[in-house]
Amino acid sequence: MHVLVTGGAGYIGSHAVRALLRAGHEVTVYDNLSLGHRQAVPPERLEVGSLHERERLAELMSGRHIDAVMHFAAFTLVGESVTDPQKYYLNNVGGSLSLFSAMRDANVRRCVFSSTAAVYGEPERVPIPEDAPLLPVNPYGFTKLAIERALADFAHAYGWGTAALRYFNAAGAHPSGEIGEDHRPESHLIPLVLQVALGQREAIQVFGDDYPTPDGTCVRDYIHVEDLAAAHVLALEQLTDGISLQANLGVGRGYSVREVIETCRKITGRTIAERITERRAGDPASLVADATRAAELLGWRPQSSDLATIVESAWRWHRAHPNGYGTKS
Repeated sequence: MHVLVTGGAGYIGSHAVRALLRAGHEVTVYDNLSLGHRQAVPPERLEVGSLHERERLAELMSGRHIDAVMHFAAFTLVGESVTDPQKYYLNNVGGSLSLFSAMRDANVRRCVFSSTAAVYGEPERVPIPEDAPLLPVNPYGFTKLAIERALADFAHAYGWGTAALRYFNAAGAHPSGEIGEDHRPESHLIPLVLQVALGQREAIQVFGDDYPTPDGTCVRDYIHVEDLAAAHVLALEQLTDGISLQANLGVGRGYSVREVIETCRKITGRTIAERITERRAGDPASLVADATRAAELLGWRPQSSDLATIVESAWRWHRAHPNGYGTKS
């Protein structure tokens, strides 16, 4: 297939591009580079543009005979979504609807969507299954849920095949060390801990140590970005007309903040200071996936998502690229 990858110059999107090419698919990356990095994708495959350019998107999809879309482009900072919800609704929901309209104009009927565990909000039970209540607690989660529902409606009305893949905590980097995680600002735990190991931060903040978990710190389900990319390719290859599926992507095993920090100490051999601070509002004690559906429907099994493997790959990337894509050591 020829796949249009929106947000394909971003962290997860760039890994999906490589997975698609490995699987023998043709790829066009569409990214406005507001958050993505030109260096993360082959230059001959990159088209720079906005999702709001509906006519241009439709012409691009028609002209290149696009068969399917992988949709990663979005703003993803939870805190920013609370302080500036307009930005998130205009970009995430408005941009997605523009994309879907262009797909209709170009008669493209397949879409794999990058969703999130944030659609569940505060979980009633853990591990979290897909039929858990969908009760987001922030605008970011609401925008992703709105896009999921639009896709399901399009599948029902127009006969599209769609998949919404709900990530838990994406982490790690490509085995080659050539692409990895470079967010500005950085908000993910593993790269923040590794920045302490590199001497770029004095200490890692631990937001609360009094949660009802084994060591008092929050527990999260970490999934290697390469395993996420593989799941997208599997979903793409199994889409059928009129079917809308939703599936969690996680490993079903959680690690606490302290376990992550200790693993980073072992892998890096560096002293990593930590500082206990107040809890953050809205942080659930534990978020762990029930990934049974992805195994059953997609035949997906994580291959690289034990915590040590994730941290080793991330450390390889950050040590070689201490300032991300900006400079290389």
